[in-house]
Amino acid sequence: MKRMAAKNSGSVSVDLRDLAECVEKFPGKMVVLLGDFVADEFRYGEISRVSREAPVLILKHRETHLVPGGGANAANNLVSLGARVLPVTVVGDDSAGDALIQYFRKTRVDVRGIQRVKGWTTPTKTRFLAGWAHTVAQQVLRVDYEPQPALPDAVRKKTQQRLNASLGGADALAISDYGFGVASPGLVRQCIAKQKKLTVTLDARYQLHRYANCGITSATPNEGELETEHHTAIGANLKELARAGRATLSTMKLQALLVTRGRHGAALFESDDRLTHIPIHGSDQAVDVTGAGDTVLAAYTLALACGANPLEAAHIANIAGGLVVMKRGTATVSRQELLDAIRNEVSGVAS
Repeated sequence: MKRMAAKNSGSVSVDLRDLAECVEKFPGKMVVLLGDFVADEFRYGEISRVSREAPVLILKHRETHLVPGGGANAANNLVSLGARVLPVTVVGDDSAGDALIQYFRKTRVDVRGIQRVKGWTTPTKTRFLAGWAHTVAQQVLRVDYEPQPALPDAVRKKTQQRLNASLGGADALAISDYGFGVASPGLVRQCIAKQKKLTVTLDARYQLHRYANCGITSATPNEGELETEHHTAIGANLKELARAGRATLSTMKLQALLVTRGRHGAALFESDDRLTHIPIHGSDQAVDVTGAGDTVLAAYTLALACGANPLEAAHIANIAGGLVVMKRGTATVSRQELLDAIRNEVSGVAS
């Protein structure tokens, strides 16, 4: 029987039929999501005129949408891909926190692990999008609302208790650290020490190496985050990519490191010193990259939880990422969309 091999520049290929079989196993897997819930707010307006007060556009407000962002977007992608999700996080006692909790209640996610904290601001990214009638709106401004005080010790302790209670029946733990204080190396280290053979994935916006020796199975930084960690520039320098990736893999004692590279696809580093370059899936002209890393984390984590090896999981995550960047705003990929994309590739190889 002809082998349906996915293309990559490494020495090992994957069978596309195996990828489809893996995605079919997504429903029923339970993933604990530890991390920063962010509210992504999109305010749409039509350009009415130029202000007399300053050389700025005046927007006539049309509508506002608020959707899960950050770790909440990763959780939302997990739900869309068919997983059972247990979020362990913190939101403020504010309208953005209310909206996120209500959103996940409607999707039948267990929200008991989401703490409400008075006096703490739910991280919110408000994007203003402007356009003329019958044109595609473009982002013209973003305003971020961030929590100022650190989380109280009592809240941190309760987060640890809820995380410990959630991990017992979990197939995987996904960590989404956007730097707002919910996830920390100390918290992860304490909780993972009590778990055996649990798949643990990490997406950290800042200071990835802080999570060294925390029991992380695999991490999914983008190229920019890897560059920042190593104070370098990669670009087209594949030797520098290889050096930085292998250094992070070794420092963090990971089984695998998946580095997303935008239009250059992805690079997978494995503990046997194997590096595989995976070409981008679909078009290299992304419509919107907002939240693409959250989709990659979700698909990669679920694939590993279903028994995929890192290369198979990386291909699945790469396809999911290629699909979501063709959507506007903070978006998700459904399990059916992912299956259809993989099966289309099978058909293409077979023909």
